[in-house]
Amino acid sequence: MTDTTASTARTGFLDRHGVEHPFGDGAAETQVRSDDRGHVFHSWSAQARIDPLPVAAGDGSTFWDYRGTAYLDFSSQLVNLNLGHQHPDLVRAIQEQAGRLATIQPSMANDVRGELARRIAGVAPGTLNSVFFTNGGADANEYAVRMARRVTGRRKVLSMYRSYHGGTGAAIALTGDPRRWANEPSDPSVAHFFGPYLYRSAFHATTQEEETQRALEHLESVIVLEGAATVAAIVIETIVGTNGVLVPPPGYLAGVRALCDRYGIVYIADEVMVGFGRIGEWFAVDAFGVVPDLITFAKGVNSGYVPLGGVVISGRIAAFFDDVAFQGGLTYSGHPLACAAGVATFEVFERDGILERVRDLGERVVEPTITGWLDTHPSLGEVRGRGLFWALELVRDRDTREPLVPFNAAGADAAPMAELAAACKAEGVWPFIHFNRMHIAPPLVIGEDDLRRGLAVIDAALTVADRYAQ
Repeated sequence: MTDTTASTARTGFLDRHGVEHPFGDGAAETQVRSDDRGHVFHSWSAQARIDPLPVAAGDGSTFWDYRGTAYLDFSSQLVNLNLGHQHPDLVRAIQEQAGRLATIQPSMANDVRGELARRIAGVAPGTLNSVFFTNGGADANEYAVRMARRVTGRRKVLSMYRSYHGGTGAAIALTGDPRRWANEPSDPSVAHFFGPYLYRSAFHATTQEEETQRALEHLESVIVLEGAATVAAIVIETIVGTNGVLVPPPGYLAGVRALCDRYGIVYIADEVMVGFGRIGEWFAVDAFGVVPDLITFAKGVNSGYVPLGGVVISGRIAAFFDDVAFQGGLTYSGHPLACAAGVATFEVFERDGILERVRDLGERVVEPTITGWLDTHPSLGEVRGRGLFWALELVRDRDTREPLVPFNAAGADAAPMAELAAACKAEGVWPFIHFNRMHIAPPLVIGEDDLRRGLAVIDAALTVADRYAQ
C-alpha cells in the first residue's frame, strides 16, 4: 500500500518493552538524550557540537519526536527509506522470518537469500545474473573493486571527484568529496577525474553535447596518462547522489562503457543510492541504456530495515570464479532477516506499481513545481533530477553562479543553508542539505498531498535563501 495521507493524528509512541506512552513524556526523551550524549559516538561529527534529535516513532513518510512534532521525511533518512517508515509488509516479513530461522551462515543455502538473488538478477540488465551480498553500500563497493582487480590482474581504479562511495578503506579512497581528505593517505592506486556537470562545467562546455564529448575526452586522457594497462575499474555513481544529483548528459555513460571495452576496464555502476526505484527504474542504468560489468546496491533494496547491500555480477566476471576461489566474505552476507525484507520489497513494488508512481509523481508534480520556482526565487540557480530524486542548486548570483555557501562550508560560512534547513523543520519538513544544495528525496510511497505540502514548505523557506541573493 502507498502512504496517501500524513499520519499526524498519532498521539504517542511505544517504548522498547511495547508499552505505549503519550507524546510529551519528558522522562523518556531525557533518557534517550542522556544515553546518546553519554555513550553514542556519531559518524562524520565533532561529538561536542551535535545535538541529535530523539525520534520516538515513524509511519509512512512521517516521523515524530518525543514531543509529538511531526516531520515529513523529505530525505528518506539517508535516501534509503524508499518504502517509508514501518511499512507493514516489510515489518511482517522480518517478524515471520525471525520466527522460523533468524540467521544462518552464508556458506549454506537459504530460501529467502536465494529468492532475493533470483529476483535481483531478474531485473538486472544484460548478463548480470549473480549476486554477492554484503552488509551495506561501502562494502559492496569494496568487493566490486576486489573482483575487478582479481579478474583483470590490474590494481588502479578511477572514480569521480564529485562522488561518495562509502567510509571504509577502498571506498573512502574512491570517494571524491571532502570526507576523503581526513582519511588520507588511503589507497594510493585510486585516481580521480572530473565527471559531467554542465552547470559548473570543468570543460567550459555550453551544451549537453559538448559536455558529454569533452568529459569523455578528459576521461580517456586520464586513462591513458594513468596507464591504461594498469586500470582495473572505473567506478561511477549512475546519478551522482550526495554530491549534487548530477544526471549524466545523453551519451556519457554509453561513452564510458565504450572506453571500458576499448581498454579492458571493468565498469562498476554504484547504485547504492539510486537503485531500486529512486528514479523510477529498478536500476538507474536502465534509463541510460547501458550495461555495466558490476552493479553495487544497498539502501532501497529493503529500505534499510535490516542492513543489506551487494554486488550484481555479469556472467563474464562470475565465470572467472568458477574454478578460482573468490577471496572474500562476510559473516552476515545475505542475512535472512535482511533478505526477507528484500523479497517483501519486490512484492510491494510489483503489487503497488511503485516504479510507475515514482515516474508519474516526478514528471507530473515535482518537475513542473520546482522548475516554476526558477521564476520566483533569485537564489535558485538550477534544478535537476529525475523521479523522486532532485537537487536545488542555490546561488548568491545567477550570472556568476557563485554558490550560496562556499564549497565544504562549515560554521558561520554555512549559516544561510542552516537557516534554510531550520525554516523547513519549523514547518514540519525534514530536508536533505549538502553544501549549497537542497535535495528532494522523499519516500517512494509518499502520498501526492504530502508531496505537494512538502514542496510548498520548501517554496516558502526559499525566501530565506533569497535574502542572500543579488
